Amino acid sequence: MATVALLATGGTIASTGGADGRVPTASGRDLLRQAGLGGGDPPVPVRELELGGSFSWDLERMRRVIEEIRGCLAAPVRGTDGARPDGVVVTHGTDTMEETVFLASLLLDDPRPVVLTGAQQPYDSRSPDGPENLRDAFAVAAAPSARGRGPLLCFDGLVFAARGVTKVDTLSHRAFGAPGRGPVLRVHDGRVTALAPPGPPHPLPGVDLDTGLPRVDVVALYPGADEALLRAAAETGAAGLVLAAPGTGNTAPRVAREVARLTGAGVPVLVCSRVPSGPAVPLYGGGGGVDLARAGAVFAGDLSPWQARLLLSVALAATRLGAARAVSGWLDG
Repeated sequence: MATVALLATGGTIASTGGADGRVPTASGRDLLRQAGLGGGDPPVPVRELELGGSFSWDLERMRRVIEEIRGCLAAPVRGTDGARPDGVVVTHGTDTMEETVFLASLLLDDPRPVVLTGAQQPYDSRSPDGPENLRDAFAVAAAPSARGRGPLLCFDGLVFAARGVTKVDTLSHRAFGAPGRGPVLRVHDGRVTALAPPGPPHPLPGVDLDTGLPRVDVVALYPGADEALLRAAAETGAAGLVLAAPGTGNTAPRVAREVARLTGAGVPVLVCSRVPSGPAVPLYGGGGGVDLARAGAVFAGDLSPWQARLLLSVALAATRLGAARAVSGWLDG
C-alpha cells in the first residue's frame, strides 16, 4: 500500500474565521482527521510549516516550501524498514498555489508525485471543500498514473500539470483551470483517471538555491504605458523583467526601445500575454511583438506572467550571463 506524506503550510483549508478575518489555525493532523485520513498503519507522516496566507509570501518562503518538500521525499517513514514515501501532498493557500507548483516543477527532479491542494471554504465552514480536495490529492499522490508528471495541482476533482495552471475564480469551488491545456488527470471516488499522457519533469539544471532567487519584476503594459516602470524596476534592483502585454505580446515603440536598452545592459526581458488563453508570439511591428523580439526580448509562449517570473528567476540563479538562453531552451524543450 502506498505511503503519502503531508506538508501543511496554512491557507484557507486550515483557516477559521474571527474578528480579524480568516487565519490558519488547523494543523496538518486536524486536516487529516477532518478528511478521514488520520488512521492507517503506518500513520501519515506530517510536517508543519505554518506560513499563514500564501498571499503574503516572498520568493524565500516559496523556496523554503520546496526545500521542505525535498525533506519529505527523503525522510524514511516511521514504522517501515527505512522506506521513503511514495508521494507528497502539500496543503497551500490558493492565491499563489499556481506559482509554488510551477517553481517546484523547475527545481524538483523526482518521479514521485508531489500534489498541491487547498480549499476555497475555510476549515470551520458548514460545507468545507477542503476534505474532499485532500482525499483526492492523497489518491493522486498514491496513483501510478501520476508518477513522472512533475508536481501537480489537484482541485475539485481535476488535476493540472504545473505549467499553465492558474486560478480562474476567486470564490467558486472550481477555482483552477489551465486555459488552452486542460487537466491531465481526473479523480472520482478515489479513482484516478488519466486524461493526457505523462510529460516528464523538466527542471532547470545547475540551480544553487543557497544564494536565493534573484528578483524579477512583472510590469503591466496598457494604453499609455511608457518606459518609466521598466527603468525604475531595473534601477531598484530587478535582475530581470517580465512584460504582461496586450494581445499576442505588443506595446508602444518607446517601450520597445527601453527593452533594447535593458537587454543590451544584461537585463533579460520576457514577454507574456495578459490574455488568459493563447501564446505570446511576435507578429506586429510599430512597437508590437516584432519590435520587442528585435530588442532582445524572449517570448514566453502561453506561460502566465506570474509563472514566467519564476522561470526567469530560476534561470538567473543558474546562470546570470545566459539566463535568456536558458529560458528559451526550457520553453523549446
